[in-house]
Amino acid sequence: MSMQSGSFRFLNLIKPVMCVLPEVEAPDRRIPFKEKVLWTSISLFVFLVCCQIPLYGVLTSKSSDPFYWMRVILASNRGTLMELGISPIITSGMVMQLLAGSRIIDVDQTLKEDRALFHGAQKLFGMLITMGEAVAYVMSGMYGSLREIGATCAILIIMQLFFAGVVVILLDELMQKGYGIGSGISLFIATNICESIIWKAFSPTTMNTGKGTEFEGAIVATFHFMASRSDKLIALKEAFYRQSAPNLTNLFATVLVFFVVIYFQGFKVDLPVKYQKVRGQQGSYPIKLFYTSNIPIILQTALVSNLYFFSQLLYKRFKANMIVNMIGQWQETEITGQSIPVGGLVYYISPPHSFGEVWDDPIHALFYVVFILVSCALFSKAWIDVSGSSARDVARQLREQQLMMPGYRDSDLPKVLNRYIPTAAAFGGACIGALTIVADFLGAIGSGTGILLAVTIIYEYFEKICKEEGQGAAFMF
Repeated sequence: MSMQSGSFRFLNLIKPVMCVLPEVEAPDRRIPFKEKVLWTSISLFVFLVCCQIPLYGVLTSKSSDPFYWMRVILASNRGTLMELGISPIITSGMVMQLLAGSRIIDVDQTLKEDRALFHGAQKLFGMLITMGEAVAYVMSGMYGSLREIGATCAILIIMQLFFAGVVVILLDELMQKGYGIGSGISLFIATNICESIIWKAFSPTTMNTGKGTEFEGAIVATFHFMASRSDKLIALKEAFYRQSAPNLTNLFATVLVFFVVIYFQGFKVDLPVKYQKVRGQQGSYPIKLFYTSNIPIILQTALVSNLYFFSQLLYKRFKANMIVNMIGQWQETEITGQSIPVGGLVYYISPPHSFGEVWDDPIHALFYVVFILVSCALFSKAWIDVSGSSARDVARQLREQQLMMPGYRDSDLPKVLNRYIPTAAAFGGACIGALTIVADFLGAIGSGTGILLAVTIIYEYFEKICKEEGQGAAFMF
Protein backbone atom coordinates (compact mmCIF):
# COMPACT_ATOMS: atom_id res chain seq x y z
CA MET A 1 0.00 0.00 0.00
CA SER A 2 1.54 3.31 -1.04
CA MET A 3 1.74 6.24 1.34
CA GLN A 4 0.98 8.49 -1.57
CA SER A 5 -2.63 9.64 -1.66
CA GLY A 6 -3.59 12.53 -3.95
CA SER A 7 -1.04 15.29 -3.32
CA PHE A 8 0.17 13.78 -0.02
CA ARG A 9 3.69 12.35 -0.02
CA PHE A 10 5.61 10.87 2.89
CA LEU A 11 8.75 12.89 2.01
CA ASN A 12 6.79 16.14 2.43
CA LEU A 13 6.64 15.38 6.17
CA ILE A 14 10.45 15.69 6.28
CA LYS A 15 10.52 19.26 4.85
CA PRO A 16 9.84 21.08 8.18
CA VAL A 17 12.76 19.35 9.96
CA MET A 18 15.30 19.67 7.10
CA CYS A 19 16.37 23.10 8.38
CA VAL A 20 17.36 21.72 11.81
CA LEU A 21 19.09 18.51 10.68
CA PRO A 22 22.90 18.73 10.83
CA GLU A 23 24.34 18.66 7.32
CA VAL A 24 27.70 18.63 5.54
CA GLU A 25 27.74 21.17 2.69
CA ALA A 26 28.48 19.64 -0.73
CA PRO A 27 31.81 20.79 -2.21
CA ASP A 28 31.58 23.61 -4.77
CA ARG A 29 34.80 22.55 -6.50
CA ARG A 30 36.65 19.40 -7.50
CA ILE A 31 38.45 18.04 -4.43
CA PRO A 32 42.08 17.10 -5.26
CA PHE A 33 43.20 13.56 -4.48
CA LYS A 34 45.66 14.64 -1.74
CA GLU A 35 42.91 16.64 -0.01
CA LYS A 36 40.59 13.61 -0.16
CA VAL A 37 43.32 11.51 1.50
CA LEU A 38 43.61 14.21 4.21
CA TRP A 39 39.86 14.29 4.92
CA THR A 40 39.72 10.48 4.92
CA SER A 41 42.59 10.38 7.45
CA ILE A 42 40.91 13.01 9.66
CA SER A 43 37.60 11.08 9.62
CA LEU A 44 39.40 7.86 10.53
CA PHE A 45 41.34 9.62 13.31
CA VAL A 46 38.12 11.04 14.84
CA PHE A 47 36.51 7.58 14.71
CA LEU A 48 39.53 5.87 16.36
CA VAL A 49 39.68 8.52 19.10
CA CYS A 50 35.97 8.02 19.84
CA CYS A 51 36.66 4.25 20.03
CA GLN A 52 39.02 4.91 22.96
CA ILE A 53 37.08 7.53 24.95
CA PRO A 54 35.11 5.75 27.73
CA LEU A 55 31.53 6.68 28.48
CA TYR A 56 31.15 8.90 31.54
CA GLY A 57 28.86 7.59 34.27
CA VAL A 58 29.17 3.87 33.51
CA LEU A 59 29.51 1.55 36.49
CA THR A 60 31.71 -1.53 36.23
CA SER A 61 29.28 -4.16 35.06
CA LYS A 62 29.76 -7.85 34.31
CA SER A 63 26.58 -7.99 32.28
CA SER A 64 26.76 -9.91 29.00
CA ASP A 65 27.28 -8.07 25.75
CA PRO A 66 24.37 -8.51 23.27
CA PHE A 67 26.59 -7.42 20.35
CA TYR A 68 29.62 -9.51 21.39
CA TRP A 69 29.56 -11.49 18.12
CA MET A 70 29.06 -8.43 15.95
CA ARG A 71 31.31 -5.81 17.56
CA VAL A 72 34.07 -5.98 14.94
CA ILE A 73 31.69 -5.97 11.97
CA LEU A 74 29.57 -3.10 13.35
CA ALA A 75 32.73 -1.03 14.05
CA SER A 76 31.75 -0.63 17.70
CA ASN A 77 33.72 -0.75 20.93
CA ARG A 78 32.01 -1.59 24.20
CA GLY A 79 32.00 1.01 26.96
CA THR A 80 33.20 3.82 24.67
CA LEU A 81 31.57 6.60 22.64
CA MET A 82 31.53 4.16 19.70
CA GLU A 83 29.31 1.71 21.61
CA LEU A 84 26.67 1.77 18.85
CA GLY A 85 29.15 1.92 15.97
CA ILE A 86 27.56 2.04 12.52
CA SER A 87 24.50 -0.03 13.48
CA PRO A 88 22.03 2.94 13.32
CA ILE A 89 23.30 4.05 9.88
CA ILE A 90 23.09 0.55 8.40
CA THR A 91 19.64 -0.09 9.87
CA SER A 92 18.20 3.26 8.71
CA GLY A 93 19.74 2.90 5.24
CA MET A 94 18.42 -0.65 4.88
CA VAL A 95 14.88 0.29 5.98
CA MET A 96 14.67 3.43 3.80
CA GLN A 97 16.01 1.65 0.71
CA LEU A 98 13.55 -1.20 1.18
CA LEU A 99 10.65 1.26 1.64
CA ALA A 100 11.66 3.15 -1.51
CA GLY A 101 12.28 -0.01 -3.55
CA SER A 102 8.93 -1.53 -2.60
CA ARG A 103 7.21 1.79 -3.48
CA ILE A 104 5.78 2.18 0.03
CA ILE A 105 7.21 5.70 -0.09
CA ASP A 106 7.28 7.62 -3.36
CA VAL A 107 10.78 8.81 -4.37
CA ASP A 108 11.94 10.10 -7.74
CA GLN A 109 15.74 9.84 -7.61
CA THR A 110 16.05 11.92 -10.80
CA LEU A 111 14.74 14.99 -8.92
CA LYS A 112 17.28 16.88 -6.81
CA GLU A 113 14.66 17.85 -4.22
CA ASP A 114 13.48 14.25 -3.79
CA ARG A 115 17.06 13.04 -3.36
CA ALA A 116 17.70 15.69 -0.70
CA LEU A 117 14.47 14.82 1.14
CA PHE A 118 15.22 11.08 0.94
CA HIS A 119 18.72 11.54 2.40
CA GLY A 120 17.25 13.84 5.05
CA ALA A 121 14.67 11.20 5.99
CA GLN A 122 17.41 8.56 6.15
CA LYS A 123 19.51 10.80 8.41
CA LEU A 124 16.53 11.61 10.67
CA PHE A 125 15.63 7.92 10.92
CA GLY A 126 19.27 7.12 11.75
CA MET A 127 19.25 9.69 14.58
CA LEU A 128 15.97 8.27 15.94
CA ILE A 129 17.40 4.73 15.85
CA THR A 130 20.54 6.00 17.64
CA MET A 131 18.40 7.49 20.40
CA GLY A 132 16.25 4.34 20.59
CA GLU A 133 19.28 2.03 20.84
CA ALA A 134 20.91 4.31 23.45
CA VAL A 135 17.78 4.22 25.63
CA ALA A 136 17.46 0.43 25.17
CA TYR A 137 21.10 -0.08 26.22
CA VAL A 138 20.69 1.96 29.40
CA MET A 139 17.25 0.53 30.30
CA SER A 140 18.47 -3.06 29.83
CA GLY A 141 21.09 -2.60 32.55
CA MET A 142 24.17 -2.95 30.33
CA TYR A 143 25.92 -0.17 32.27
CA GLY A 144 24.63 -1.16 35.67
CA SER A 145 21.26 -1.10 37.39
CA LEU A 146 19.24 2.09 36.85
CA ARG A 147 18.88 2.44 40.63
CA GLU A 148 22.65 2.37 41.05
CA ILE A 149 23.65 4.74 38.23
CA GLY A 150 20.77 7.18 38.87
CA ALA A 151 18.65 9.26 36.50
CA THR A 152 21.33 11.93 35.89
CA CYS A 153 24.02 9.45 34.81
CA ALA A 154 21.49 7.51 32.72
CA ILE A 155 20.56 10.68 30.79
CA LEU A 156 24.24 11.60 30.42
CA ILE A 157 25.06 8.15 28.96
CA ILE A 158 22.13 8.41 26.52
CA MET A 159 23.22 11.89 25.38
CA GLN A 160 26.84 10.75 24.92
CA LEU A 161 25.75 7.80 22.78
CA PHE A 162 23.38 10.01 20.78
CA PHE A 163 25.92 12.73 19.99
CA ALA A 164 28.58 10.13 19.13
CA GLY A 165 26.04 8.53 16.75
CA VAL A 166 25.41 11.92 15.11
CA VAL A 167 29.19 12.36 14.67
CA VAL A 168 29.39 8.99 12.88
CA ILE A 169 26.47 9.96 10.60
CA LEU A 170 28.18 13.28 9.73
CA LEU A 171 31.57 11.61 9.13
CA ASP A 172 29.89 9.18 6.73
CA GLU A 173 28.11 12.08 4.99
CA LEU A 174 31.42 13.96 4.72
CA MET A 175 32.93 11.00 2.88
CA GLN A 176 29.83 10.38 0.72
CA LYS A 177 29.63 14.05 -0.38
CA GLY A 178 33.02 13.68 -2.09
CA TYR A 179 35.42 15.13 0.48
CA GLY A 180 36.92 11.70 1.16
CA ILE A 181 37.52 8.40 -0.62
CA GLY A 182 34.66 5.87 -0.48
CA SER A 183 32.16 5.84 2.37
CA GLY A 184 32.64 6.26 6.10
CA ILE A 185 30.81 3.00 6.84
CA SER A 186 33.21 0.96 4.69
CA LEU A 187 36.26 2.75 6.10
CA PHE A 188 35.25 2.16 9.73
CA ILE A 189 34.32 -1.51 9.16
CA ALA A 190 37.60 -2.31 7.37
CA THR A 191 39.68 -0.48 10.01
CA ASN A 192 37.99 -2.28 12.89
CA ILE A 193 38.35 -5.72 11.29
CA CYS A 194 42.00 -5.19 10.28
CA GLU A 195 42.79 -3.88 13.77
CA SER A 196 41.22 -7.02 15.29
CA ILE A 197 43.18 -9.37 12.98
CA ILE A 198 46.53 -7.64 13.65
CA TRP A 199 45.87 -7.62 17.39
CA LYS A 200 45.03 -11.32 17.50
CA ALA A 201 48.16 -12.10 15.49
CA PHE A 202 50.64 -9.93 17.42
CA SER A 203 48.99 -9.21 20.80
CA PRO A 204 51.64 -9.18 23.60
CA THR A 205 49.08 -9.57 26.41
CA THR A 206 49.32 -12.70 28.53
CA MET A 207 46.65 -14.98 29.98
CA ASN A 208 46.54 -18.02 32.22
CA THR A 209 44.82 -20.96 30.52
CA GLY A 210 45.54 -23.61 33.16
CA LYS A 211 48.57 -24.89 31.24
CA GLY A 212 50.68 -21.91 32.25
CA THR A 213 51.04 -18.36 30.95
CA GLU A 214 50.39 -17.90 27.22
CA PHE A 215 50.46 -14.90 24.88
CA GLU A 216 47.20 -13.97 23.17
CA GLY A 217 48.74 -13.18 19.74
CA ALA A 218 49.16 -16.27 17.54
CA ILE A 219 52.59 -15.33 16.16
CA VAL A 220 53.97 -14.08 19.49
CA ALA A 221 52.67 -17.25 21.19
CA THR A 222 54.41 -19.42 18.56
CA PHE A 223 57.82 -17.89 19.33
CA HIS A 224 57.11 -18.19 23.08
CA PHE A 225 56.19 -21.90 22.75
CA MET A 226 59.29 -22.67 20.67
CA ALA A 227 61.55 -20.86 23.12
CA SER A 228 60.05 -22.14 26.40
CA ARG A 229 59.10 -25.75 25.60
CA SER A 230 61.72 -28.50 25.48
CA ASP A 231 59.69 -30.67 23.06
CA LYS A 232 59.61 -28.53 19.89
CA LEU A 233 57.12 -30.81 18.10
CA ILE A 234 54.54 -30.48 20.88
CA ALA A 235 55.26 -26.74 21.01
CA LEU A 236 54.57 -26.41 17.26
CA LYS A 237 51.41 -28.52 17.57
CA GLU A 238 50.21 -26.25 20.39
CA ALA A 239 50.92 -23.15 18.27
CA PHE A 240 48.84 -24.54 15.38
CA TYR A 241 45.92 -26.09 17.26
CA ARG A 242 45.49 -24.43 20.68
CA GLN A 243 41.81 -23.82 21.49
CA SER A 244 42.11 -21.17 24.22
CA ALA A 245 43.24 -18.33 21.90
CA PRO A 246 43.97 -17.55 18.21
CA ASN A 247 46.37 -20.07 16.64
CA LEU A 248 48.44 -20.33 13.45
CA THR A 249 45.73 -22.38 11.71
CA ASN A 250 43.29 -19.49 12.20
CA LEU A 251 45.88 -17.07 10.83
CA PHE A 252 46.64 -19.17 7.73
CA ALA A 253 42.89 -19.63 7.14
CA THR A 254 42.49 -15.83 7.23
CA VAL A 255 45.27 -15.34 4.66
CA LEU A 256 43.82 -18.11 2.44
CA VAL A 257 40.32 -16.54 2.47
CA PHE A 258 41.88 -13.13 1.69
CA PHE A 259 43.52 -14.41 -1.51
CA VAL A 260 40.48 -16.49 -2.55
CA VAL A 261 38.20 -13.43 -2.34
CA ILE A 262 40.71 -11.31 -4.30
CA TYR A 263 40.76 -14.06 -6.96
CA PHE A 264 36.96 -14.11 -7.26
CA GLN A 265 36.84 -10.30 -7.51
CA GLY A 266 38.26 -10.61 -11.02
CA PHE A 267 35.34 -12.74 -12.31
CA LYS A 268 33.15 -10.68 -14.66
CA VAL A 269 31.26 -10.66 -17.96
CA ASP A 270 32.09 -7.80 -20.37
CA LEU A 271 29.14 -6.75 -22.54
CA PRO A 272 30.20 -4.88 -25.71
CA VAL A 273 28.80 -1.36 -26.08
CA LYS A 274 29.37 1.39 -28.64
CA TYR A 275 28.61 5.08 -28.90
CA GLN A 276 25.58 6.03 -31.01
CA LYS A 277 27.04 9.31 -32.28
CA VAL A 278 30.70 8.32 -32.67
CA ARG A 279 31.33 5.63 -35.25
CA GLY A 280 33.93 2.96 -34.57
CA GLN A 281 34.36 3.84 -30.89
CA GLN A 282 33.52 0.79 -28.77
CA GLY A 283 33.84 -0.14 -25.14
CA SER A 284 32.49 -2.67 -22.65
CA TYR A 285 30.14 -2.69 -19.69
CA PRO A 286 31.46 -5.09 -16.99
CA ILE A 287 29.04 -7.16 -14.89
CA LYS A 288 31.03 -8.55 -11.97
CA LEU A 289 30.33 -11.82 -10.18
CA PHE A 290 30.11 -9.80 -6.94
CA TYR A 291 27.63 -7.44 -8.62
CA THR A 292 26.30 -6.03 -5.34
CA SER A 293 29.74 -6.25 -3.65
CA ASN A 294 29.48 -6.73 0.13
CA ILE A 295 25.95 -5.33 0.49
CA PRO A 296 24.30 -8.78 1.03
CA ILE A 297 26.56 -9.65 3.95
CA ILE A 298 26.17 -6.16 5.49
CA LEU A 299 22.37 -6.44 5.37
CA GLN A 300 22.48 -10.00 6.67
CA THR A 301 24.75 -8.86 9.53
CA ALA A 302 22.40 -6.00 10.41
CA LEU A 303 19.45 -8.43 10.51
CA VAL A 304 21.27 -11.00 12.68
CA SER A 305 22.78 -8.42 15.06
CA ASN A 306 19.36 -6.89 15.78
CA LEU A 307 17.89 -10.38 16.29
CA TYR A 308 20.73 -11.26 18.72
CA PHE A 309 20.20 -8.01 20.64
CA PHE A 310 16.46 -8.36 21.13
CA SER A 311 16.71 -12.12 21.78
CA GLN A 312 19.14 -11.59 24.66
CA LEU A 313 17.03 -8.80 26.16
CA LEU A 314 13.89 -10.95 26.01
CA TYR A 315 15.64 -14.08 27.34
CA LYS A 316 17.06 -12.14 30.30
CA ARG A 317 13.58 -10.98 31.36
CA PHE A 318 11.29 -13.82 30.21
CA LYS A 319 13.28 -17.06 30.46
CA ALA A 320 10.20 -19.18 31.06
CA ASN A 321 8.30 -17.90 28.01
CA MET A 322 8.01 -20.56 25.27
CA ILE A 323 8.08 -18.11 22.34
CA VAL A 324 11.16 -16.34 23.78
CA ASN A 325 12.89 -19.73 24.11
CA MET A 326 12.00 -20.58 20.50
CA ILE A 327 13.64 -17.31 19.38
CA GLY A 328 16.80 -17.97 21.39
CA GLN A 329 18.33 -19.43 24.55
CA TRP A 330 21.57 -18.00 25.93
CA GLN A 331 24.30 -19.16 28.29
CA GLU A 332 27.31 -17.31 29.72
CA THR A 333 30.76 -18.80 29.07
CA GLU A 334 33.04 -19.41 32.06
CA ILE A 335 36.19 -17.93 30.49
CA THR A 336 34.96 -14.67 28.91
CA GLY A 337 31.62 -14.24 30.68
CA GLN A 338 29.95 -13.52 27.33
CA SER A 339 26.60 -14.99 26.40
CA ILE A 340 26.52 -17.50 23.57
CA PRO A 341 23.39 -18.92 21.87
CA VAL A 342 22.71 -22.52 22.92
CA GLY A 343 19.19 -23.04 21.57
CA GLY A 344 16.35 -21.62 19.52
CA LEU A 345 16.47 -19.82 16.18
CA VAL A 346 19.51 -17.64 17.01
CA TYR A 347 21.56 -20.77 17.78
CA TYR A 348 20.87 -22.24 14.35
CA ILE A 349 21.76 -19.00 12.51
CA SER A 350 25.01 -18.59 14.50
CA PRO A 351 28.15 -19.96 12.83
CA PRO A 352 29.95 -23.16 13.93
CA HIS A 353 33.57 -22.08 14.56
CA SER A 354 35.35 -25.26 13.52
CA PHE A 355 34.86 -28.53 11.65
CA GLY A 356 34.69 -30.21 15.08
CA GLU A 357 31.51 -28.25 15.89
CA VAL A 358 30.11 -29.17 12.46
CA TRP A 359 30.72 -32.85 13.22
CA ASP A 360 29.12 -32.58 16.68
CA ASP A 361 25.93 -30.91 15.42
CA PRO A 362 25.45 -31.37 11.64
CA ILE A 363 21.83 -30.09 11.74
CA HIS A 364 23.05 -26.76 13.14
CA ALA A 365 25.72 -26.56 10.41
CA LEU A 366 23.24 -27.45 7.64
CA PHE A 367 20.67 -24.90 8.83
CA TYR A 368 23.38 -22.22 9.06
CA VAL A 369 24.63 -22.97 5.52
CA VAL A 370 21.11 -22.80 4.04
CA PHE A 371 20.30 -19.61 5.97
CA ILE A 372 23.46 -17.80 4.83
CA LEU A 373 23.19 -18.85 1.17
CA VAL A 374 19.47 -18.07 0.86
CA SER A 375 19.55 -14.78 2.82
CA CYS A 376 22.61 -13.45 0.93
CA ALA A 377 21.12 -14.40 -2.46
CA LEU A 378 17.74 -12.82 -1.62
CA PHE A 379 19.28 -9.65 -0.15
CA SER A 380 21.51 -9.29 -3.20
CA LYS A 381 18.63 -9.79 -5.63
CA ALA A 382 16.40 -7.37 -3.69
CA TRP A 383 19.17 -4.77 -3.46
CA ILE A 384 19.50 -4.32 -7.24
CA ASP A 385 15.88 -3.20 -7.39
CA VAL A 386 16.06 -0.73 -4.49
CA SER A 387 19.50 0.72 -5.22
CA GLY A 388 19.06 1.66 -8.88
CA SER A 389 21.28 -1.08 -10.33
CA SER A 390 18.64 -3.34 -11.91
CA ALA A 391 18.57 -4.16 -15.64
CA ARG A 392 16.00 -1.41 -16.25
CA ASP A 393 18.11 1.20 -14.39
CA VAL A 394 21.35 0.20 -16.14
CA ALA A 395 19.60 0.35 -19.54
CA ARG A 396 18.43 3.89 -18.77
CA GLN A 397 21.96 4.92 -17.72
CA LEU A 398 23.42 3.52 -20.95
CA ARG A 399 20.83 5.44 -23.01
CA GLU A 400 21.65 8.66 -21.13
CA GLN A 401 25.33 8.14 -22.02
CA GLN A 402 24.39 7.58 -25.68
CA LEU A 403 25.58 3.95 -25.52
CA MET A 404 24.03 0.93 -27.22
CA MET A 405 24.81 -2.78 -27.70
CA PRO A 406 25.84 -3.88 -31.22
CA GLY A 407 23.19 -6.11 -32.83
CA TYR A 408 20.38 -5.01 -30.50
CA ARG A 409 17.76 -2.30 -30.72
CA ASP A 410 17.58 0.34 -28.03
CA SER A 411 14.30 -1.09 -26.70
CA ASP A 412 15.92 -4.54 -26.26
CA LEU A 413 18.57 -3.30 -23.78
CA PRO A 414 16.59 -4.15 -20.58
CA LYS A 415 15.82 -7.65 -21.91
CA VAL A 416 19.50 -8.35 -22.73
CA LEU A 417 20.76 -7.00 -19.41
CA ASN A 418 18.08 -8.99 -17.57
CA ARG A 419 19.80 -12.20 -18.69
CA TYR A 420 22.92 -11.29 -16.73
CA ILE A 421 22.25 -8.84 -13.88
CA PRO A 422 19.69 -10.77 -11.72
CA THR A 423 21.75 -13.98 -12.15
CA ALA A 424 24.99 -12.19 -11.23
CA ALA A 425 23.31 -10.59 -8.21
CA ALA A 426 21.77 -13.81 -6.82
CA PHE A 427 24.72 -16.08 -7.66
CA GLY A 428 27.25 -13.48 -6.49
CA GLY A 429 25.37 -13.05 -3.20
CA ALA A 430 25.32 -16.83 -2.71
CA CYS A 431 29.08 -16.97 -3.46
CA ILE A 432 29.73 -14.27 -0.86
CA GLY A 433 27.68 -16.34 1.60
CA ALA A 434 29.57 -19.55 0.66
CA LEU A 435 32.95 -17.87 1.21
CA THR A 436 31.70 -16.62 4.59
CA ILE A 437 30.72 -20.16 5.56
CA VAL A 438 34.10 -21.60 4.49
CA ALA A 439 35.93 -18.89 6.46
CA ASP A 440 33.80 -19.62 9.55
CA PHE A 441 34.37 -23.39 9.31
CA LEU A 442 38.13 -22.90 8.85
CA GLY A 443 38.16 -20.68 11.94
CA ALA A 444 39.43 -17.51 10.24
CA ILE A 445 40.28 -14.68 12.67
CA GLY A 446 37.53 -12.09 12.98
CA SER A 447 34.73 -14.38 11.64
CA GLY A 448 34.00 -15.23 8.02
CA THR A 449 31.67 -12.25 7.64
CA GLY A 450 34.36 -9.89 8.94
CA ILE A 451 37.04 -11.23 6.58
CA LEU A 452 34.71 -10.98 3.57
CA LEU A 453 33.80 -7.39 4.44
CA ALA A 454 37.42 -6.36 5.03
CA VAL A 455 38.72 -7.86 1.77
CA THR A 456 35.91 -6.52 -0.44
CA ILE A 457 36.20 -3.03 1.13
CA ILE A 458 40.01 -2.96 0.75
CA TYR A 459 39.68 -4.09 -2.88
CA GLU A 460 37.08 -1.37 -3.55
CA TYR A 461 39.38 1.24 -1.98
CA PHE A 462 42.25 0.01 -4.16
CA GLU A 463 40.08 0.45 -7.29
CA LYS A 464 38.86 3.90 -6.18
CA ILE A 465 42.38 5.13 -5.39
CA CYS A 466 43.60 3.96 -8.80
CA LYS A 467 40.63 5.73 -10.43
CA GLU A 468 41.19 8.94 -8.41
CA GLU A 469 44.89 9.02 -9.32
CA GLY A 470 44.02 8.44 -12.98
CA GLN A 471 41.47 11.27 -12.94
CA GLY A 472 43.94 13.53 -11.15
CA ALA A 473 46.59 12.89 -13.80
CA ALA A 474 44.07 13.51 -16.60
CA PHE A 475 42.95 16.73 -14.88
CA MET A 476 46.55 17.98 -14.66
CA PHE A 477 47.07 17.50 -18.39
